Amino acid sequence: MGRWPAHAYEMSGCSARPPLCWLHVRLMDSEFYSLTLRFLTGIEEASTRPCVLGVYSLFVIASVATLASCGRTGHSDPGVVSSQRVKPLGAPVDLTVPLGLPPVPVPRDNPMTVRAVALGRRLFYDRRLSRDNTVSCASCHNPLFNFTDRQPHSIGVAGKTGTRNAPTLINTAYNAAQFWDGRAPTLEAQIGGPMENPVEMDQPHELAVSKLNADPELRRHFEEAFGPGPVTLGKIEQAIASFERTLISADSPFDRYEYEGDKTALSPAAIRGLAVFKNPEKGNCVSCHTITGKYALLTDGLFHNIGVGVNDEGELTDLGRFSETKHDADKGAFKTPTLRGVAESAPYMHNGSLKTLKDVVDFYAGRGNSNLYLDKRISAIQLSGRDRLDLVEFLKSLSSKLPPDAGPLPTGE
Repeated sequence: MGRWPAHAYEMSGCSARPPLCWLHVRLMDSEFYSLTLRFLTGIEEASTRPCVLGVYSLFVIASVATLASCGRTGHSDPGVVSSQRVKPLGAPVDLTVPLGLPPVPVPRDNPMTVRAVALGRRLFYDRRLSRDNTVSCASCHNPLFNFTDRQPHSIGVAGKTGTRNAPTLINTAYNAAQFWDGRAPTLEAQIGGPMENPVEMDQPHELAVSKLNADPELRRHFEEAFGPGPVTLGKIEQAIASFERTLISADSPFDRYEYEGDKTALSPAAIRGLAVFKNPEKGNCVSCHTITGKYALLTDGLFHNIGVGVNDEGELTDLGRFSETKHDADKGAFKTPTLRGVAESAPYMHNGSLKTLKDVVDFYAGRGNSNLYLDKRISAIQLSGRDRLDLVEFLKSLSSKLPPDAGPLPTGE
């Protein structure tokens, strides 16, 4: 199914560009969609179809009238695009936090329940959230690749390519802001963006909701999780966010060494690498990739310009956090990613420009690329060849098992 082109909007007088009104979406779903569009744009004369002229003419008149009114009357289905929270039903999730992590923060207006998490898991792998039913959340956040896609830039519908690397969703529940530039304050707020982004899923929220509402079995799952009522954008956001909060991983060799005192958990090289990682005179990596006495998120959750994405003229190719805050100090600044599972998350940096962990270590040792907004903590560091190899070995020790119920639901469930 296509989109109404700009001249069709203009001819109808409709002022409601995506997101669309409810009646507009229903017309787009109609079997007469393409025929009406051809009539509106003058491609096909009604007289060429005399057998359906009467019915067709009435449909065209109704279509134009409806489209013309959709931007003026304000009559849209509030349930379609509403992000209003509905308290999930059923038993709460007993989320066991692995060694090395603090309790998972959960918002009071979206408590985690078994049914909501199961629904979110189902939706995470549902390709109907995209315009052409080819892209799901898992397309860019694949559990086989530590919930990344191993691409420098993510690929959306029709092979469209984005401009940034897909960050891992592992331990994203701990992030105070989502996306590389922090434009979404919560996991719930993060869900809707990729759905309508033209280079990701490219689908108006109304249309996504309409498609899911048309599936009786899925409606049943929504009602089990949230009670009676139609599918809404808010329920989609709540369910997927609840599932993503279960994607926590730790209890790595590093955690057993650091928090259980198991001195055999790390190799000698990894132990030396950890020392370089912590040493303010060497790696000083902990200044942004934090380790505390009780747990290690391995990110400060803040935004830094580390000299990535600077062209030959010394200009930033992506303004990062500045696009949201408009503060000059945020130009070229991006959120510090967690390092958990980093060995399985290549390529690296917001633009996917570094292919290996050795490349990352060498980049930092060389002080990144100079620019006016470079973070003051980024400076040239003296690392020997062994220091660099040891750092890589330590980073590999941050790998751990993924939660058991993170993949697609078994067939038939």
